[in-house]
Amino acid sequence: MKQRTKIVLWVALLGVAAWIAGAAQPAQTVFDVDPGVGMLGAGGSGLSIVSGAETLYYNPAGLSELPGISLSSFYASHFGLANYSAVALTFRNWGVAALLLGSTGIDGYDDAGNPTDAIAFRNTGFLFGAGVDPSSLAFLPNFAIDMSLGARIKVMTAQVGDDAGTGFSFDLGFRTVFPDMQIGPVPLSDIALGITTINLFGDVAYDTLSNSYKMDIQAGISARVADAARVALDLHLGGSLHVGVIYEPIPTFALRAGLISRYGGLSLTAGLGVNVEGFLLDYAYVSHTLGGTHRVSLTLDFSSLDITALSRSMRRLLP
Repeated sequence: MKQRTKIVLWVALLGVAAWIAGAAQPAQTVFDVDPGVGMLGAGGSGLSIVSGAETLYYNPAGLSELPGISLSSFYASHFGLANYSAVALTFRNWGVAALLLGSTGIDGYDDAGNPTDAIAFRNTGFLFGAGVDPSSLAFLPNFAIDMSLGARIKVMTAQVGDDAGTGFSFDLGFRTVFPDMQIGPVPLSDIALGITTINLFGDVAYDTLSNSYKMDIQAGISARVADAARVALDLHLGGSLHVGVIYEPIPTFALRAGLISRYGGLSLTAGLGVNVEGFLLDYAYVSHTLGGTHRVSLTLDFSSLDITALSRSMRRLLP
């Protein structure tokens, strides 16, 4: 591929990714786009929270706390420029996911600057994660704190016009919980701390172009305040702050709100979730400089699925 054409393709790819991320700094791969739906409604502050299949996106250490099988998928169209979708399957202690970012109709140019046929890009990522509670391993000594550890491998394939590339990176995760406490008259419960190291090593390589993934350290803390709402805060040393609030007036309904501060820009988020006998429907809205975007996800949580109640409901619907 000629150098000028390659540069134009990369500019197009990074530009679309930047619009999706809603930040001044362009994203480089599908892994740089904020994942999921449920926690995104709460500002993407999911490092310390165990949240079904989306746990894999934020902190693999939380996989050891999952109660059972969870299957989740979502789709989003961003400004008519690109499509972003994902599916994740998690069990207790491990999980897998696939993410797809794609766009068509990007203007192409040759090395002389003359327009060519429209081109497309496709960026596919695969996640493989595992988490473990060391106290469950008989060959390890007992630790003084209640903690879990996790690891995640990310594999990416990309197609930009006629140019193809592949890459991978490796992450580590840590999560611990603390006893309930009281600050003045305000009780705090479900207190948790999560830490991840992102892209310890790895890169993405094309025929004549190679980019190393940027390493980042991320830390988050969350707590339930006065048994009313969960508040979470995540700090990424790479340059972003995530703050979120989750309010569940009843066990089957959640309201979420948050903000994301990144590279000098600010995005407001909001969302809601409904759980009907193990079928979870989540919605998230994220503001951007180019306008707002919407995401919807459907999750099947087998750990809370009441098969008996579901069969009774089906019988009532049948003639």
